[in-house]
Amino acid sequence: MLPIEKLQQKIQGKKVAFIGAGVSHKRCLEQFVEMGAQVTLCDQKKSVEDFGEYAETLRRLNVRLSLGEHYTDGFAGQDIIMRTPGYEYYKPELQAALQAGATVTSEVELFFELCPCEIVAVTGSDGKTTTTTLISKMFEAAGRKVFLGGNIGAALLPQLAEVTPDAVAVVELSSFQLISMRTSPKVAVVTNVTPNHLDHHKDMQEYVDAKRNILLWQVPPCRAVLGFENDITRAMQSDCKGEQVWFTRLHETDNGAFLRAEDDTLCYAENGVVTPIMPRADSKLRGLHNVENLLAAIAAVWGRVPVEAMRQVGSTFTGVEHRIEPVRVLDGVTYYNDSIASSPTRTIAGLRSFDRKIILIAGGYDKKIPYEPLAPEIIAHVKVLVLMGATAPRIEKAVREHPNFDAASLEILHADGMRHAVELARAAAKPGDIVSLSPASASFDLYPNFEVRGRDYKAIVNSLT
Repeated sequence: MLPIEKLQQKIQGKKVAFIGAGVSHKRCLEQFVEMGAQVTLCDQKKSVEDFGEYAETLRRLNVRLSLGEHYTDGFAGQDIIMRTPGYEYYKPELQAALQAGATVTSEVELFFELCPCEIVAVTGSDGKTTTTTLISKMFEAAGRKVFLGGNIGAALLPQLAEVTPDAVAVVELSSFQLISMRTSPKVAVVTNVTPNHLDHHKDMQEYVDAKRNILLWQVPPCRAVLGFENDITRAMQSDCKGEQVWFTRLHETDNGAFLRAEDDTLCYAENGVVTPIMPRADSKLRGLHNVENLLAAIAAVWGRVPVEAMRQVGSTFTGVEHRIEPVRVLDGVTYYNDSIASSPTRTIAGLRSFDRKIILIAGGYDKKIPYEPLAPEIIAHVKVLVLMGATAPRIEKAVREHPNFDAASLEILHADGMRHAVELARAAAKPGDIVSLSPASASFDLYPNFEVRGRDYKAIVNSLT
């Protein structure tokens, strides 16, 4: 039986509730209706009109609606509930539906269960998207058909009918997706694990355990690629079920990808043989953290992709939008968009990628993560700090209370929004300076996501005259 037929068998005639009509769910809703499921959409929006243009599609599909304050009432009596990553798995309403006999799953979980081809998946607190994109491009350079999805790309389940056994699915997974997963990929990459999303997870351990799910359900033969420099990922070695390899920028390893110090070359070591891949100088990616992303990708595709394909991608790929992305040079000042930096560790990596002190725009929504580790990095790498959003007081407090803080060498300014922040940064900048938006915070106080935040910043910077 074809995978798409297995999906139809699973959902035909079943009562299926979708939580939210996000990007991936919109296509899945149509797919499920076409396959004969009785679909209910559970959403906080108050009326069908609030869905804008999509309202017409909902009417056409004749989808049942459970809307407004009590939208979770729609969970009652369902056979299957399709969870969105943004809806926490351990919420009482969802756990009650599980106890009542509903199957709780997601677009990604169903794809993993039914996918006929090899899956390579990446998780971690930082570097997921760049690493996932590098892996997909390396497979494409080797002539493989690639399906890119999960936290990036398009929903994978609606593409299931097109996925052939000789293809490869490359998937980025967040902790919210992994927390309930009971299937792991053939190749699993964990870049690093640092405090993040503690506004959604019960505690740090729940966050770490969610990440571990990428490894726990692997079936040999399989590969696990772990970041050696991170204590938590290094400890995950004990979770590995098959082949385990490292990637490391600071040490040489006899088992995985590393940066060779003597000649600054990215290499891969296996069975006592070291293969040089490319000089670090050939990479177009800015920052040492991107060296690690490149090493992680090499370790993931090793043996599946020719070295030449790795080299080609490594020397031509210029990065993903919102990741230390050059925006423009104006009056001798270079502006960068690093809106992806929604945690202190991301901002630290961005700061370290510049060879001089910069003007930093930071602050945003509060995810309840500590800012003390960011303070010494700001003091070392920033000459003007422009703060905005809910976390501004917390970041300022961490910086001012650090023993090395010197008000004479670090000016701290406050903005009431993005345009004001850019204006303050521009006024403070001199020819040769660098201005970077790298918020160390999520975007949700002012923007729906980091992409909208980054594009607003770019639009404002590009409108300067």
